[in-house]
Amino acid sequence: MLDAAGAVAQDEHPGLDPQAVLGDIDRLAGRLRARLPTDASAMQRLRALNHYFFDELAFGGNVNDFYDRRNSYVHEVLATRRGIPITLALVYCEMATQLGLSARGVSFPGHFLVKLRMPQGEVVIDPFNGRSLSREALDERLQPYRRRHGLEGDFETPLGLFLQAAPSRDVLARLLRNLKEIHGTAEDWPRLLAVQHRLVLLLPDAADERRDRGLTWAALGRHAEAADDLQAYLLARPEAEDACALRERLAELQRGGAPRLH
Repeated sequence: MLDAAGAVAQDEHPGLDPQAVLGDIDRLAGRLRARLPTDASAMQRLRALNHYFFDELAFGGNVNDFYDRRNSYVHEVLATRRGIPITLALVYCEMATQLGLSARGVSFPGHFLVKLRMPQGEVVIDPFNGRSLSREALDERLQPYRRRHGLEGDFETPLGLFLQAAPSRDVLARLLRNLKEIHGTAEDWPRLLAVQHRLVLLLPDAADERRDRGLTWAALGRHAEAADDLQAYLLARPEAEDACALRERLAELQRGGAPRLH
């Protein structure tokens, strides 16, 4: 998982070696592992890791420039010790695993978290600031999401469903979609297209990703590629709400990209 996440930065840094990134994490974890007694309990290892990661190494959230694309690049996070929840969680989980702890990422609504399975029960940590979160704190964070999606009262979804370990594919998709949002907002079409190539490969059945890539192709003036992606979307989602508008856009692209005059 971590090597795939590290490879995301190769679109911007073609010479980057993801294995070297893993080696950097191995060295950091090795320093802490050498300090711990061989019979250290799981709780001792967790406390040592939290002190080492958040205090000594000073990993934490980039509060000054949260939407900097470099926060999504693992090698940049290792260099600056600043990132966003998902990249901080990836580094933390790898180091925890090397200490013999069971740590997984949790795709919690709005904020990626880390869950550790301990002999005493589960521990949930916010990788952005190192805080351990109680069930009450997690419920409070979840309330806005529940309200927006009508998941209150008789329809309230148990907290545990939001704390399931995220599959590797979902973690990578969330990381890429963060970058997709950043590049799309900046109208940085070449960087956006590179991220969308990865998303289409990762999620071949996600028709929306084909549509979005098609629109980026169109923004870059690549009409044939745009038409191919929009056709694929319309075949997969012929009754979609945006299907009518996209059929018109497709017709424009097939005419050479010039919009119809009214």
